[in-house]
Amino acid sequence: MAGKITAQQIKSMLKANKPGYYAVGNGLYFRISKERTGFWVLRYTMHGKRHEISLGRYPDISLADANGETAILKSNIKKNIDPLAERQRADFSTVKTVDDLAEDWLKDCEKRLKHPQIPRRVYTKDLAPMMGRLAIEQVTPRDIRAVIVKIAESDRPTIANDALMYCKQLFRHGIKLDLLTSNPAEPFTVSDAGGVEQSRSRYLSFDEVSVMFQAFHKYSDQFTRENTLAAALLVTLGVRKGELIAARWEEFDTEDKLWHLPQERCKTGVAISVPLSDEVLEWLQELYIRANGAEYVFPKRRSSVRFGHISPDTLNAAIQKLHSEDKMPIDHFTVHDLRRTCRSLLASEGVSGHVAERCLNHKLKGVEGIYDRHDYLDERREALQLISNKLAPVINQSSAQVLNFNRRKAAS
Repeated sequence: MAGKITAQQIKSMLKANKPGYYAVGNGLYFRISKERTGFWVLRYTMHGKRHEISLGRYPDISLADANGETAILKSNIKKNIDPLAERQRADFSTVKTVDDLAEDWLKDCEKRLKHPQIPRRVYTKDLAPMMGRLAIEQVTPRDIRAVIVKIAESDRPTIANDALMYCKQLFRHGIKLDLLTSNPAEPFTVSDAGGVEQSRSRYLSFDEVSVMFQAFHKYSDQFTRENTLAAALLVTLGVRKGELIAARWEEFDTEDKLWHLPQERCKTGVAISVPLSDEVLEWLQELYIRANGAEYVFPKRRSSVRFGHISPDTLNAAIQKLHSEDKMPIDHFTVHDLRRTCRSLLASEGVSGHVAERCLNHKLKGVEGIYDRHDYLDERREALQLISNKLAPVINQSSAQVLNFNRRKAAS
């Protein structure tokens, strides 16, 4: 029975170094190992089977503490709560703040998402600064509303909708871990964030492209030469922003004039070789010099450890800044609109639709997509050369053109 062995006797038994189990009472035993180390052990029966669980080392746990812990566990055993099973359950006791929860959720995103860097970027940039340090249970719908309203008011409706979606996923993850009983983001819809998004159809006319590059040149103190060359490559090659900014020099074959874009960076999941015109090769040569030995075509400009290349937000932010400061004398456009502009220019030059679609690395639809596996490399090379021929003079234009465009726009 408990109390038959005293604390002094425990010390004496340990000093005598006689390995074995010594009954204390109520299923509690003091075990002495061959290394003269003492442990507290509880033996119990659960569902007709004998079990044993260690309570800890002596003297870290005293006799009194061991008896107290035994009393608690025995009470739970009577309620069919198995202490061994409870110990083996996943322990999320270290997940206290929203940042803690987010880290576990983002690890889960890495396992199931093709582009897990997207939710990580939205969380790090827009969610963490406002709620990351809050205790999980302290977050209320009012906090969620404050976050999505702030993003929406910064004229980023798509990001506001994404942020709301990720908030819902984040706190659902907390419910899965049994850390929360309700989701503070659940009551909100897209109408509370960025609103229902309309498919964009914006593309730039040839004259607008001319003005765009003139603005880039005019305000080169804030819109860098690297940014200008990135825009030039986007509008002449029709690739996606993410495909371009993460490009490595090892992907380029200057002898065959090809850029071998690997499948892991292609949205379609299919690798493609992009033909390079002479003008594009000249821009790449300049970028190679500016990269100064870096592995990326557009190496990072700050000491960020997130990317080896420029941030996905760099070009968007630079263009948006020109718009917000009234330094871009054409209607608002985004980086992705440059890809749509390339497609429009291809059509204006008489390029066949299936060739233009392959230039943009789109999967061909319907029966044609199933049976037509031809890559149209020669046709794409000719098509992209047409675009380069048309745009190269514009990209290195004179300042008179922007004035003429402004006069025409005012007159209309």
